[in-house]
Amino acid sequence: MAQAAEAARTVIMTVDDDPAVSRAVARDLRRRFGESYRIVRAESGESALDALRELKLRGDLVAVILADYRMPRMNGIEFLEQALDVYPGARRVLLTAYADTDAAIDAINVVDLDHYLLKPWDPPEEKLYPVLDDLLQAWRTSDHRPVPSTKVVGHRWSARSSEVREFLARNQVPYRWYSSDEPEGQRLLRAAGQDGRRLPLVVTPDGTPLVEPEAPELAARVGLATTPAADFYDLVVIGGGPAGLGAAVYGASEGLRTVLVERSATGGQAGQSSRIENYLGFPDGVSGAQLTGRARRQAARFGAEILTAREVTGLEANGAARIVRFADGSAIAAHSVILATGVQYRQLDAQGCTDLTGCGVFYGSALTEAASCQGQDVYIVGGANSAGQAAMYLSRSAKSVTLLVRGPDLAASMSYYLIQQIDEVPNISVRSHTVVDAAHGAEHLERLTLRHTVTGDTHQVDAQWMFVFIGAAPLTDWLGDAVLRDERGFILAGPDLTPDGRPPAGWELDRPPYHLETNVPGVFVAGDARAESAKRVASAVGEGAMAVMLVHRYLEQS
Repeated sequence: MAQAAEAARTVIMTVDDDPAVSRAVARDLRRRFGESYRIVRAESGESALDALRELKLRGDLVAVILADYRMPRMNGIEFLEQALDVYPGARRVLLTAYADTDAAIDAINVVDLDHYLLKPWDPPEEKLYPVLDDLLQAWRTSDHRPVPSTKVVGHRWSARSSEVREFLARNQVPYRWYSSDEPEGQRLLRAAGQDGRRLPLVVTPDGTPLVEPEAPELAARVGLATTPAADFYDLVVIGGGPAGLGAAVYGASEGLRTVLVERSATGGQAGQSSRIENYLGFPDGVSGAQLTGRARRQAARFGAEILTAREVTGLEANGAARIVRFADGSAIAAHSVILATGVQYRQLDAQGCTDLTGCGVFYGSALTEAASCQGQDVYIVGGANSAGQAAMYLSRSAKSVTLLVRGPDLAASMSYYLIQQIDEVPNISVRSHTVVDAAHGAEHLERLTLRHTVTGDTHQVDAQWMFVFIGAAPLTDWLGDAVLRDERGFILAGPDLTPDGRPPAGWELDRPPYHLETNVPGVFVAGDARAESAKRVASAVGEGAMAVMLVHRYLEQS
């Protein structure tokens, strides 16, 4: 019975951009495997990846993925490479024409291809089914089963429910969502002895119910590491965005005992980006979650320890040791520290926004909410790359996407390639010289009051979804006076500490601070938290790697 139930949830996916071929492949698969497996078909690599991520979040299994080689925008090899991140245990098959067999052979090494099939495969009884039978048998005998998924019961317009979903999704914890007003959600509430007034309810894989859990408790209960394994390290990296992950990868790979401390989820703002298209080595673009998820696994593979949901509240120098203090009163020490705390989106100072945050008003992409925007009008506040990437992503399913920009156009803060893409999407519009004066709604966002900054005219629009990207503030207040910062809170380092050629006050070494070194020897900064940084993913990763090189130089001379 259990095996039958598992098979009923197991998916065979086929991806082909030709609708006729796609239907034919799905038809052949259903004829042989339809009773035991669910056949899911997609007509592009992008839509197939979206479907795989949705299946992953629901805790479903994927046994085999068949992808056509010749697809526009993202070919079959590129798709299977990205699918490997979502379902590494699924068997991968490339569908090719005879002329593409060399590409298929090359793909065996690129994406660990399990098989390639020449089209057409008539009759399927001889050329398709035996191959699939062998692959399915190999998949069934492997350890393909995922960790039992977490269940989340909440309300669509509950801010805390939205936060929990985003926390789990960004930490790549499989979960299943149940609305509190649907039968299954009500059944889970009753089983936990709850009446639904306090949401969300989280049921952990071992069946433990958690009501309105805070991030540290939730992280510990779903299997994320929250407690350091040691008291002393060579390197503590504070912040898990691209700069922090880059530092963790290079620190651990070069033999430093490294721990990365992240207060919410690795990836930072980049991890919330729906698509990054100007990062070296990804000509077809890559989602922020995918890029940072790979970096996290890479850091862990090299031996870096990653702590999640741990808030750092203090940094002290005690002789040669650097002490990092946590909100719960505990502390760890290290020879060196890299500050990669990044930035957070500024809050929109408009009437009603605070009360509606998480209930239609979101800061950042909040990709867990994207599916709910289907067929609706979406407003995005901001004109930088993150806003543009969110607009492109949401435009796939939303009825319309409107970018609200304070300035005259997008050119001041958005990359040229992204502006060109936005111009070509018919359901994206840009309203310049426009700001949000107020957000209205009882339990969720219903309307916005918009104001033209030149004429002062205001008017209201119906809106259920607003995503805000209006600049960022550094997450450095916790440093107090320990580390020098500029008037905006960004950390000063290297040459910025010695504008007049003299070392900063209290500097006792006979050398000037290294390029990324703060006024505290052995404490470095990388990424967006650094004053005058480039605010780009590639530069943040590079600074993380450079900071590790400087850590080595510091340790050699200490």
